[in-house]
Amino acid sequence: MSTVTDDFIELSEDGVLALTGPNERYLALIEAAYNVLVETPGGGLSVTGDVAGRQKAKAIFGALKKRFDKGLDISEADVRLLIQNPLGKTPAWADHHSNSHVVVMGRKGAVVPKTEGQAGYFQQLLTKSLVFGLGPAGSGKTFLAVAHGTQLLMKGAVDRLVIARPAVEAGEKLGFLPGDLNEKVDPYMMPIWQALDDILGADGLRKRRERNEIEVAPLAYMRGRTLSNAYVIIDEAQNTTKQQMKMVLTRLGEGSKMVVTGDPSQVDLPNARESGLAHAVSLLGRLEGVGVSRLTADDVVRHELVARIVRAYDNEFKES
Repeated sequence: MSTVTDDFIELSEDGVLALTGPNERYLALIEAAYNVLVETPGGGLSVTGDVAGRQKAKAIFGALKKRFDKGLDISEADVRLLIQNPLGKTPAWADHHSNSHVVVMGRKGAVVPKTEGQAGYFQQLLTKSLVFGLGPAGSGKTFLAVAHGTQLLMKGAVDRLVIARPAVEAGEKLGFLPGDLNEKVDPYMMPIWQALDDILGADGLRKRRERNEIEVAPLAYMRGRTLSNAYVIIDEAQNTTKQQMKMVLTRLGEGSKMVVTGDPSQVDLPNARESGLAHAVSLLGRLEGVGVSRLTADDVVRHELVARIVRAYDNEFKES
């Protein structure tokens, strides 16, 4: 290592723990990325290395410190996304000078967009009445929609949060399953329940379900209804037919907003060309009040390997 000098970043004891991560995992990632040595003398972090490496490492720590100072959680995904950003510059989503990027304060801390793509998607959620969120698993399209809808519900901007998704390969043949409607649908809605639990907590979720402020139903139960003053999320929409998509989009009533999420590359219908998601985006994407956000593997914030898996499959499909 070509050592020039040391840079010192002043932090509280809690700040040092937050920025270094469990077992100093975050330090190890930053050291490996920029060929620097990071130590933790009393009162902060010391960065040793060449000028370029120190500057990039300091930019990462600066962005993380802003998150900590605002009471936001720091995860390994945050560190990796900052490292992946070209030239070590702080991306817009990491600089929270205001609460404009905070979707909602969840049980585990503030829910915020973690990538540029997610930040753009969130802006669509804020400004459009109908948003199509397209992207691979783990890109945040459903979680951010649930978080934003929950925020509107908690503020009283809407009366209900209504969430629907196709079940059993879009055929919605639920009759053979035991139990009432909720018991039949719940296994297919587990990702939604997990997101709601992360935001509201178990007690908060239970109370709002009991008051019918949060409703979950398969697409078939949307037929014939008008959803007024509601925030509606249609998840896994790539598995809706064109007829189902038209039916559910026309349920919107006064004071309502809708988000339609899905991955066009993961259609489970017998005939993929019958998918209502791609057809609706093509037909409606340029209408006034409609937004389309296309998330990619770069927006995946699960395990780092997931993004590489998504890219590998995308490349194979492009070549075939």
